[in-house]
Amino acid sequence: MSQIERNFKTEHLLDKNKFSKEDVLSMSDEQIEYFHWLYFEESVYDLM
Repeated sequence: MSQIERNFKTEHLLDKNKFSKEDVLSMSDEQIEYFHWLYFEESVYDLM
């Protein structure tokens, strides 16, 4: 993941107030992608 993409996803997670800044900064790229997907990505099942 690029640094720009990581910063973008990190800011979204911090805005959600589910994690502290220290927690998010210590996450791996995979963890950030997973939590971003979990909280922000819509799936077709969400629309049903």
